[in-house]
Amino acid sequence: MTHYYSKEQDSKLVIEKIKVSVLGNELQFETGSGVFSKGRLDKGTEVLLNHMKIKDKMRILDLGCGYGVVGISIKKNFDVEIVMTDVNSRAVRLSKKNAKLNDVDVEILQGDSFEKINGNFDSILLNPPQHAGKKICFNMIEKSKDFLVDGGILQMVARHQKGGKHLSEKMEEVFGNLEILGIKSGFRVYAAIK
Repeated sequence: MTHYYSKEQDSKLVIEKIKVSVLGNELQFETGSGVFSKGRLDKGTEVLLNHMKIKDKMRILDLGCGYGVVGISIKKNFDVEIVMTDVNSRAVRLSKKNAKLNDVDVEILQGDSFEKINGNFDSILLNPPQHAGKKICFNMIEKSKDFLVDGGILQMVARHQKGGKHLSEKMEEVFGNLEILGIKSGFRVYAAIK
């Protein structure tokens, strides 16, 4: 059995179209079986989008982009460079379709965590695959530091009482600082600056 954090999916692809209202825009997305939160915008992603710190001219990495909601929504609202990546080949294909559907120019790569990523970023956004295990999530946090410019910010969303506390402690250990940008529905958006 495969999971949304598997490279290839063995389930039959069943496409669903959804409309999402984010950051003042009505966007359309194709989602499907075998990807994270198919059929709806998950609460964690919504909380991240509503509390993140983004400015024009930033270079941003949407790490674990799924079908593309975060990167595409940001590109619709800001003059930024967006790189999106996911291990899941189906999610990457859907992200590419959704970028065209929403008329945004973003770079979308398939790779395991930072596998295909080059250069450094002003911000990395992460809704970590907690079901994949603490080790994978910790690794993503640790490697993020190597891909941020000095003063760059890792922004991550997680349910505080369902593993987020440990992930935030890891962020503080790796970066030496931690800020909570927002809290809603049990989710917190954590930020750490390099």
